[in-house]
Amino acid sequence: MDLNADLGEGFGRWAMGDDEALLDVVTSANVACGFHAGDAETMLRTCRLAAARGVAVGAHVGYRDLAGFGRRFLDVEPATLTAEVLYQLGALDACARAAGTRVGYVKPHGALYNTIVRHEAQAEAVVAGVLLFDRELPVLGLPGAVWLDRAREAGLPVRHEAFADRNYLADGTLVPRSRPDAVLHDPAEVAARCVLMAVDGWVPAVDGEPVRVTPNSICVHGDSPGAVDMARAVRAALTEAGHEPRAFGRTAFGQTP
Repeated sequence: MDLNADLGEGFGRWAMGDDEALLDVVTSANVACGFHAGDAETMLRTCRLAAARGVAVGAHVGYRDLAGFGRRFLDVEPATLTAEVLYQLGALDACARAAGTRVGYVKPHGALYNTIVRHEAQAEAVVAGVLLFDRELPVLGLPGAVWLDRAREAGLPVRHEAFADRNYLADGTLVPRSRPDAVLHDPAEVAARCVLMAVDGWVPAVDGEPVRVTPNSICVHGDSPGAVDMARAVRAALTEAGHEPRAFGRTAFGQTP
């Protein structure tokens, strides 16, 4: 089981999260590529920190929306979105290579992540951008998402994700962040849910009904309060349950887990 977190989300003099501490816990880092967060210096530093720890670097591509942290839907033309995905992948790839590693997978961020669960045109545009960059690059997303279907049809390796600290609706999608019950904060509760996902393949929805999940990777959000303690609790619980976290993506040139 892979354990991932969103990292490198600072910008200029503004810092977010304890990236160094999280990189000692997670096995994959979703690195912001400068559109929803991050900048050139932050990307390079984050890639260097990840490479030094053997953590896989993933491209966390999003809408061009620094002011909204990429959490607002943008009605982007498909051709523009394809080019912007390619642009972000290329920027992070340069930083990763300079750090002695490589982009091991791609995971959309925020509103883009949620939009392409069902939005056909944007889903196809994101897949097109990935294909222009690397036709063998693994993609990570929510099970049942349209964009993962299109990625699979195009021959891209598809990996499924579950969320440690987010509540689910009965249909398997995430509770919107606009609701007060969207995010979970108790490390013990979150760790227990992650073991359910990894061992039994399900998690309770907000209405109590079981939601089937088959994750290759579990995400702990790096910008949540107490994120480091939560990530440590999740890793310890998974290890105790016999699912020691390991990266699913490529971690260095010529290496695949």
